[in-house]
Amino acid sequence: MEERPKRPSIAQIREVSQPPSVTGRSNAEHWIADLYLRKISPYVTRILLRTPITANGVTWLMILVGASIGPALLIQGWFGIALALVLSHKQMLIDCCDGEVARWRNTKSPMGIFLDKLGHYGAESLIPICFGLRLADWPNQPITSSVYPYLGALLALLIIINKALNDAVHVARAFSGLPKLEDAKGVNLPRKGLLRFARKAFNFLPAHRIFHSVEFTMYVAIFGSFAVSLQIALIIAVFVTVGHILAITSSAKLRNN
Repeated sequence: MEERPKRPSIAQIREVSQPPSVTGRSNAEHWIADLYLRKISPYVTRILLRTPITANGVTWLMILVGASIGPALLIQGWFGIALALVLSHKQMLIDCCDGEVARWRNTKSPMGIFLDKLGHYGAESLIPICFGLRLADWPNQPITSSVYPYLGALLALLIIINKALNDAVHVARAFSGLPKLEDAKGVNLPRKGLLRFARKAFNFLPAHRIFHSVEFTMYVAIFGSFAVSLQIALIIAVFVTVGHILAITSSAKLRNN
């Protein structure tokens, strides 16, 4: 393979590290990446490429930033919320950059994919836990004085289950010798019936996306002053989890043909 320049131009980075197979993904590509992150990430990637840091090293940086989002909510007042919002966007920016570094240097690896999953699982489960602690006014008040920390932990568990369902599909297909699922519109739809109609409706109002780090931090910023917002999020998570299981089992994802 032809060696790529160590100081590439922005145009070169876009050509190699942002191919249509990445920017055109239906599910894996986040909407804020489409909105603005992919426009600015090559400038950060170019800086990273001039350093010895590896793609996995960039992913570790994403993990650290993502793990800081939840604890930022423990800072009472608007400063904590504003900090969490900034960190959630910074996490997604770095998440764009680690893949761009890997594609430029041709160093994509199973370890990188594992670390990426670890970062998102950790960040998206810590946010509701810390939101529950925030509502309970911890550490000023003991955790046992309020139900919110427990509700936050339950919500975190449901979020982890929802994320694990997606990964379990890929594991089941791999163990069965089936090809990797195409990340395109329509692939995740149930084959027919009411569930297919319901899934199409969810595409217009994607409630499941509320539990991604950016969206849930925005949810906390807008509705977090209302204590009932955590209960509402928990109810949504229950419906999303049940619906997710039904959608998977009624789609063609787990069938041999």
